[in-house]
Amino acid sequence: MTQLTIEAMGARGEGVARIDGAPVYVPYVLPGERIRADIRNGRGRLLEVIEASPERTEPPCGYFGTCGGCQLQHWSQQSYAQWKRQLVVDALSRRGIVDTEVLPLVNAHGSGRRRVTLTVAAGKAGFSAHRSHRHVPVTSCQVLVPQLAQASRIATELAAALKPGKPLKVHLLASDGGLDCELIGVDDPDLDMRMRIAEIAEKFELARVTASGEMLIERARPVLDIDGAMVTPPPGGFAQVTAAGEQSLAAIVVDELAGHSIVADLFSGWGAFGLRLARASRVLAVDSDKAAIAALQAATRSETGLKPLVARAHDLMRDPLTGPELKGVTGAVFDPPRAGALAQATELVAARDIHTIVGVSCDAGSFARDAGVLVDGGFRLERVIPVDQFRYSAHVEMAGVFSR
Repeated sequence: MTQLTIEAMGARGEGVARIDGAPVYVPYVLPGERIRADIRNGRGRLLEVIEASPERTEPPCGYFGTCGGCQLQHWSQQSYAQWKRQLVVDALSRRGIVDTEVLPLVNAHGSGRRRVTLTVAAGKAGFSAHRSHRHVPVTSCQVLVPQLAQASRIATELAAALKPGKPLKVHLLASDGGLDCELIGVDDPDLDMRMRIAEIAEKFELARVTASGEMLIERARPVLDIDGAMVTPPPGGFAQVTAAGEQSLAAIVVDELAGHSIVADLFSGWGAFGLRLARASRVLAVDSDKAAIAALQAATRSETGLKPLVARAHDLMRDPLTGPELKGVTGAVFDPPRAGALAQATELVAARDIHTIVGVSCDAGSFARDAGVLVDGGFRLERVIPVDQFRYSAHVEMAGVFSR
């Protein structure tokens, strides 16, 4: 047992203390607190808060401290929001970008998270403990939308029906057409299993159930309303975690690219930005996910009132669009996976017709790196807007506006 004073909050939402000059990371503590912790290999397990911070609040969830998903429920909202904004400021500063305005954190929790992946082990649905594979059963989750209130029961009953020999992962998305369910790691369920799954889908009014991409049942079409355009996302496909987060980011993208006759939506997915942009601009949408591109193409065909939208399946990580391929495009948005868009950012510098870019990211480090490429190539990073979809966590989204 070691007594420590927490000096700061680390980038992963853990308190940072020091022993003989070396950092020690302890979850569930706050800056300024004196604590006792069990220390092993530079990491601490909180045993006691001796002197609490005045910023400490009562966590709203009974699973706090065991479930690893929401490690910052005990921090006042004002300090939490300032810290999340500072994550972006610090990442930019490490890349030498110090004169850009970083706006206050946008609260985009809305009605809650609309997608969740539960693991069912030993007949109980739950999540992982903090920085651990240890299974933590849960019966409810306060950060989910009301539509997912029975997510744990759904996952548990599906696992009971399938009787998998290993833990089952169940991905649920609350769509505008009902709950979309993807069973991950399920191999070719037999007819009896499919009948039991159909009964569960009827009981919980699931719109669609798929297993590793294969359709098992579709009671209704799971759709997402994108400014009037209806998209059926592919099974297990990516969607912003909250509807409010998607709307906040899309509003920035649409506003900053207004007035451009041709825009590129890079890493477009199924068109959360591209479909909105197509209300006023011609759009080139590109993503490596063929199923997402197919969903976008289907939505484009069924929707009237859009400017021409061309959707292409293409791997921008390995083979980014070049300057000549982007000729005539004057505005662009990129929203890559966590690894960022380094190769594509380099090619955007060479696309001389482009003078406005909105970079969207879920990782401050890769965003700052990509921003450095654009800034070194002649763009100015006008401002960055941090957006908080993952309430109580260390994850922060951001949108940066570049011009030249």
